[in-house]
Amino acid sequence: MHTYKVIGLMSGTSLDGLDITFCRFDISEAGKWNWSIIDCETVGYPIELKNKLKKSIEMSALDLHYLDVELGKYFGDTVHSFINRNNHQVDFIASHGHTVFHDPANDLTVQIGNANFLHSITKLPVISDFRTLDIANGGQGAPLVPIGDQLLFSDYDICINLGGIANLSFEDSNGDRIAYDICICNILLNRLAQFKNLEFDKDGALAQKGELKETLLNQWNSFSFLNQKPPKSLGIEQLEPEILSKIDSNRYSIEDMLATAVEHIAFQISKSVKQSKKEGAILFTGGGAFNQYLIKSLTEKLGSEYRIELTTTEIKNYKEALIFAFLGVLNVRNEYNTFSSVTGAHINSISGQKLGRF
Repeated sequence: MHTYKVIGLMSGTSLDGLDITFCRFDISEAGKWNWSIIDCETVGYPIELKNKLKKSIEMSALDLHYLDVELGKYFGDTVHSFINRNNHQVDFIASHGHTVFHDPANDLTVQIGNANFLHSITKLPVISDFRTLDIANGGQGAPLVPIGDQLLFSDYDICINLGGIANLSFEDSNGDRIAYDICICNILLNRLAQFKNLEFDKDGALAQKGELKETLLNQWNSFSFLNQKPPKSLGIEQLEPEILSKIDSNRYSIEDMLATAVEHIAFQISKSVKQSKKEGAILFTGGGAFNQYLIKSLTEKLGSEYRIELTTTEIKNYKEALIFAFLGVLNVRNEYNTFSSVTGAHINSISGQKLGRF
């Protein structure tokens, strides 16, 4: 039995920080994967770097290249410190990077956090750039987590990540894994909370004080992306002009907008769940899984046919980083780690570019 000890790195659209997860994987003779998270940590970005990441979509090509290198060095220094501080013996690093552009309709996806500098600083092999090959094969380049849902979290009928964008994955009646982005989630909730000088609305406390605004809800529910059929993936390029730039704090209170945002998110997720499965166990992870008001709204909308599973804090926070480590393992084993049934590509692929000696 071969054991893999891998660090997975994830930087999400919510800009909470760099998620570092040190994981152990091995596969039984029966073909079942066993795994554990040995250590994990989220390292918040320095304010100057965080502000650059917020503005990265507006940068010139030259400035974006500078930021790519700066973030790669930051990843390298942060991971190097994490390893040395905890005396971990690591086989390799699998890095998702930080998404700046994701526009598969125009064959474009850009994740920064230069892997060459990560490799040079840590002196470890690195796998990165997990999305581009799938786009080259005609796919969305997203979501990539569903293969981990299938092989590591098979006890659940549906897996939903409540991250910057909400997405789900499930197995259809033919045994194919299906997954897609549902709607905006923490990107909207956090943007609204920032009007109150808060990073996020803890437990949904502000949203719970607000009143639903039907006009605003109808506006968000008419977002063009929501009517598209899967496979589909959502990027900040679509969200900024159609939703985020139209936030009007002069017309509605922040509490009312947060209450309406929770209603919008819960409605869209429950609608997608009911279209996917008539019943079953649902695993919720990501930052939104800590939002008690959002979870309450989801529970009410889904009803008794669905059993909501709220897992450990560790899994809520680090499931994506865990699965990117696993995507790296599959790459090293020369096994498919991206499903065409999920992304709409012509073929399954072994995604990820390697640096160093494996």
